[in-house]
Amino acid sequence: MNDVLLDVTNLTVRFPAGRAGPFGPRRHVHAVDGVSFQVRRASTFGIVGQSGSGKSTVALALMRLVGISGGDVTLDGMPLSALRGDALRRARRDFQMVFQDPYASLDPRRRAGALIREPLDLLEIGSPAEREAEVLRLLSQVGLPAEAGRLFPHQFSGGQRQRLCIARALASRPRLVVCDEPVSALDVAVQAQILNLMRRLQRQLGLTYVFISHDLAVVQHLCDEVAVMYLGQVVEQAPTHRLFAAPRHPYTWSLIAAAASHGAAGQAMRRRHLTPGEPPSPIDPPPGCRFSVQCPHVTARCRTEAPHLRPAAEGHLAACHRMEELGVPDFGLAEVA
Repeated sequence: MNDVLLDVTNLTVRFPAGRAGPFGPRRHVHAVDGVSFQVRRASTFGIVGQSGSGKSTVALALMRLVGISGGDVTLDGMPLSALRGDALRRARRDFQMVFQDPYASLDPRRRAGALIREPLDLLEIGSPAEREAEVLRLLSQVGLPAEAGRLFPHQFSGGQRQRLCIARALASRPRLVVCDEPVSALDVAVQAQILNLMRRLQRQLGLTYVFISHDLAVVQHLCDEVAVMYLGQVVEQAPTHRLFAAPRHPYTWSLIAAAASHGAAGQAMRRRHLTPGEPPSPIDPPPGCRFSVQCPHVTARCRTEAPHLRPAAEGHLAACHRMEELGVPDFGLAEVA
């Protein structure tokens, strides 16, 4: 059996942004621009980056909730990016999503049991009696009592609502679960509970996760491999332990420095590696390296020639012209808060 479950090749998503003036050319937001990665079965692949980097758009594109402008998405040999109509609807039982906000992603007018059962009804999975039994099993699986099925979403805490969202995502027994910032709206103590639940479910069910987050501590705890995105492109990708032990792209250094624990060491790290300013517009990205506008190590070549992902070590890719010259920063195994 092929070890790769999800194969993403040159994924591109662009949104129309109007004209530059009444007679100007049509413009587009380059939300995702040529992203490629593979996700192994029963593993967790993390995607990190600041707001506007395109990571959530990647999640929506994988779920076919936004249009794909180019590239291919393949799930265990099934061409997701090419499916339409009934074929796409039937395929949805194999890939589901947990959204960021458990308050907004549940219909407040429906009881919890009906919300969990909805995917089973829409995908016509099992008989009515089997669906009812499955709802009870799913509630137990995510740590909620059977009585919870009779309650409305407003009667649950934030962590309990996210457990409901996870149960609903698992109802069709998918092979891939895309998680878009699933714990960012929760308290820290509740975050730990949900992350532990996700890891337990992964072990029990053999789930594969694509985990979108801006929280490096969460990613470091949960993910097996991480891709770092900046302005619609992947600038670094590596196994999690290697990414935090030996990051090779200046943007990754900045992300780790921004998340460093407080104290003298963290302050020194931020002074050395935290880059000031804002990213350029995704409507008109700069030529060459897109990080060149903020990078303190920029050269003339960086401003004119776009770097490509290339090996920094085994299984470790980075897109930086000066990767060998700059080497590895001195913060080693970074401790992120």
